Amino acid sequence: MSTMKIKKGDTVKVIAGKDRDTQGKVLSVDVKNGKVLVEGVNMITKHAKPSQANPNGGIVQKEAPIDISNVMLVFKGKATRVGFKMDGDKKVRFAKATGEVID
Repeated sequence: MSTMKIKKGDTVKVIAGKDRDTQGKVLSVDVKNGKVLVEGVNMITKHAKPSQANPNGGIVQKEAPIDISNVMLVFKGKATRVGFKMDGDKKVRFAKATGEVID
């Protein structure tokens, strides 16, 4: 994939899996593997050894990556597919549901 339709900071809705119908903000995008990290979605428990940052160690809850095909962009409160079009000489994303330019 050369251009991702979802970017860091976007609000997305999960459309498949155990966290279906939950919304969250995208924390990071892994272009190479086609994964996104969404705030509060796909939570896992990780056993952490004591370290400088976490002196006690213990069990830590954190987000795990989710496949980009399982999330959908939320634009103006509605989940929508994303397309690209040329706006003058600039390539922009647009919402397929309404046709409005996203950014």
